[in-house]
Amino acid sequence: MLPRVAGVMALVAIVACTGQIGQTGDRAGPPAVDPILAVESGVRRLSQAELDNTLRDLLGEDTTPATRLLNEDEFRPFDNDYTIQQASDALITSLEALAEEVAERAMSDAARRAALVPCTPANAGDEQCFREFLDAFLPRALRRAVTTEDIDSYIPLLAFASEDNAVVDNDFYTAVELAISAVLQDPEFLYRVEQGTPGDTPGLLELDGYEVASRMSYLLWASMPDDPLLAAAAAGTLDSPEGRGAEALRMLEDAKARTQLHRFHAMWLGYRSIPHSAELAGAFNRETSALIDRVILDEPGSYLRLFTMDETFVDDSLADHYGLPRPADGEGWVSYEGTGRAGILGHGALLAAFSKFEDTSPTQRGILVRTRFMCEEVPRPPPDVDADQPPQGAMDALCKYDRYAEHRDQSSSCAGCHSLVDPIGFGLENYDVAGRYREHDDGLPECLIEGSGEIVGVGAFNGPAELSRLLVDNDYVDACAVQQFLTFAMGRPTTTYEAELLQEMVESFRTGQHDFKAFIIDFIASDRFARRAQERL
Repeated sequence: MLPRVAGVMALVAIVACTGQIGQTGDRAGPPAVDPILAVESGVRRLSQAELDNTLRDLLGEDTTPATRLLNEDEFRPFDNDYTIQQASDALITSLEALAEEVAERAMSDAARRAALVPCTPANAGDEQCFREFLDAFLPRALRRAVTTEDIDSYIPLLAFASEDNAVVDNDFYTAVELAISAVLQDPEFLYRVEQGTPGDTPGLLELDGYEVASRMSYLLWASMPDDPLLAAAAAGTLDSPEGRGAEALRMLEDAKARTQLHRFHAMWLGYRSIPHSAELAGAFNRETSALIDRVILDEPGSYLRLFTMDETFVDDSLADHYGLPRPADGEGWVSYEGTGRAGILGHGALLAAFSKFEDTSPTQRGILVRTRFMCEEVPRPPPDVDADQPPQGAMDALCKYDRYAEHRDQSSSCAGCHSLVDPIGFGLENYDVAGRYREHDDGLPECLIEGSGEIVGVGAFNGPAELSRLLVDNDYVDACAVQQFLTFAMGRPTTTYEAELLQEMVESFRTGQHDFKAFIIDFIASDRFARRAQERL
């Protein structure tokens, strides 16, 4: 077995037995440390996106092998929830195939090979050159300083470089390829393992600079630390709030940060995959990404503008699709005036999310708002209810509103939950599954849509603009944004024990005038970001 591959086999076997690593939850009892000081953090396997991005930045690999070869991650709503990550024989086999394919491709490309190996080997068994390669490659791949013992464990691979083989013409780069393949199956590469050292408070662990660097890079970039960040870790710069804040500011100026912010919002708000043509989905994506960039990075200010902005970014085709005026230069910002739209809830991407039965679903749209904008839990339907079928009680009714009458019947077992979600969805019914305005049910001009909606106990509205204003004015979206960001950053759902922490972060966000960029930097600069609490058993 290749060096260090045995380690991943052992770790994966442990995970396979337990199903999860570092599982957290209220049932385990109170945490060892006040979450205000530090939160629990388990061993996290790189998600597909994180693995693909890391292979790109480490090896120049641009074929997204993790997406191609590994099973899709589970989204709840994020792809990095370590409490549901499981291992299996199929995963081990897929990771081995991925590692071998990526390593072979790296060595078959002369330019990439030259970038990875900083010396010219004198012969097939040139140990000095092999050590130079390992000394440059291992710290980046393992995201930490390496020891002589780390490097020594790979030296036996040089024997393969000069081995006589009638089938394969081995050379120095055979050993390099084997080393890369072995590293890509190493637990320290595949998982983010945070050890930390004990602090003055029992159960409180202080992370070292490299562990902090990985936290920063995978939060802001969904990828490995770059050379400046690793240098900052080595120099001790990341040990101080000021050093972390400065590096976070630098990293947010990188294009990778924009991509990560787009991913975070797409997963949080449920529009990462929508049922439309690539052309229309691309236009939706450019529209929503432009708004996120403008509100958070290009014109930092109140994040609430994400929900209340009175204009949107379109090209001529998307403007025609919505019935908006075309932008002056073929692509740009146009006014929403008189359309009933505002902010991200007026976007086709959001209005296409949570559709069902090849049309809009008032129930699913209501669930979207309750769970993603208000951070509330909506109970699942009873096991004897087939949620994949439209309402059955009035299937002879022509109009959708009448077909949903069963959900409003207070004698029905469905009414309790549906009364919380359906009225929200019906307030968005004037906008079809592609985000276009309509006055009646599709193909049924006799079924006029009133478009009146209600968040029970909060207020009535009509259309996306009024709904957005209702959510903003009643302090739902800022509190929910903070909770979702913390969930994403921790790689697991928050628990009731973290309620005080959440409230502190929400108040900080509000005090900072809802500046999301400043909020992210302050979060990374905080002492708790550089710590972890010992996990409960």
